[in-house]
Amino acid sequence: MKRIAIVEDEPAIRENYADVLRKQGYVVSTYANRHDAEDCFKQRLPDLAIIDIGLADEIDGGFQLCQTVRAMSATLPIIFLTARDSDIDTVVGLRMGADDYLTKDISLPHLMARIAALFRRSELLKQSATDSESLLERGNLTLDLNRMQVNWNQHTVDLTVTEFWLVHAMAKRPGHVRSRQDLMQEAHVVVDDSTITSHIKRIRKKFIALDADFDFIDTVYGMGYRWDSSK
Repeated sequence: MKRIAIVEDEPAIRENYADVLRKQGYVVSTYANRHDAEDCFKQRLPDLAIIDIGLADEIDGGFQLCQTVRAMSATLPIIFLTARDSDIDTVVGLRMGADDYLTKDISLPHLMARIAALFRRSELLKQSATDSESLLERGNLTLDLNRMQVNWNQHTVDLTVTEFWLVHAMAKRPGHVRSRQDLMQEAHVVVDDSTITSHIKRIRKKFIALDADFDFIDTVYGMGYRWDSSK
């Protein structure tokens, strides 16, 4: 059974989500603060983490925890579930390495669907690992589906799970415009257009950090994005 960790400082909210997830067949561990969660994660990581931003007396404790978890694993799915709905918090959360950012007014069926989508994506990764074509090469770009790793000019690009699948979706058909809807389907996430835009911006920055001349992800206004191998 899949193991889910919930890090939430409000007891009633924490136990409500835990109860719903357990009824769906998940094994759930709950934590009221960042320190307890980090201590347990060092012993064993969950299969998915749901994190609030404000934790006890730490206004941005969830952001710190996300960074710590992402350092432990580049592929573990992380969802922010919070009452903070500003664009700034959303962008910061995604930049920290989260795969999804949800507000607490989301319905429980919708939350279950988002969790299931992330787990389906993990299963897809396992299936991809058995395929004969586990390596995708496009010039200086190499995607290793077995290890879920991206290299640019033989340097590893530190991408999250969502970012990996977005790059894969574009690079496997260079020159073809992929709409935001296409990219959501490929990455097995359900988010709004602005969230996809934030992911793409963050992906570009990570490549540019390794290569200041990187310019292979084109924005086709009104249509979507494409990987341009002609440059």
